[in-house]
Amino acid sequence: MGFYDLEINTPSGQLLKMNDLQGKVVLVVNTATKCGLTPQFEGLEKLHQDYKDKGLVVIGFPCNQFKSQEPETNESMVSTCQINHGVTFQLTEKIDVNGDNAHPIYKYLKKELGSLLGSQIKWNFEKFLISKTGEIVDRVLPTVKPESMEEMILQELNK
Repeated sequence: MGFYDLEINTPSGQLLKMNDLQGKVVLVVNTATKCGLTPQFEGLEKLHQDYKDKGLVVIGFPCNQFKSQEPETNESMVSTCQINHGVTFQLTEKIDVNGDNAHPIYKYLKKELGSLLGSQIKWNFEKFLISKTGEIVDRVLPTVKPESMEEMILQELNK
């Protein structure tokens, strides 16, 4: 099983198939609207705006597993992200990223690319960069601002 075999629902319940993203560079981020790192939404949105026409897809995976920092429902989360942070990039339904109920996408990402963090996602806004061919390029710490990933993203877009 690979990245392109996976799928998830959007907040409105529509199926989002990773297979539809073949040939795109994908930035996967677990998000939360009440986290100290929430200002990263703006950096993620800027990357989305700057590079969506060049093949970058940013996907936010809302998660409430870290100190309950995503208390919103699927419906209210989308409007909160749009109104408070200007988010227009794709969000998914709320998921778990750790534990027995971790979403298959996160089970796959953690299995394929462990890190010094081990097999668990440690906090909101941990990032995975996926190449145009579905390979995991890098796993980036939550404290790393999205803007600082720009060079890495450009390298992948130019391949």
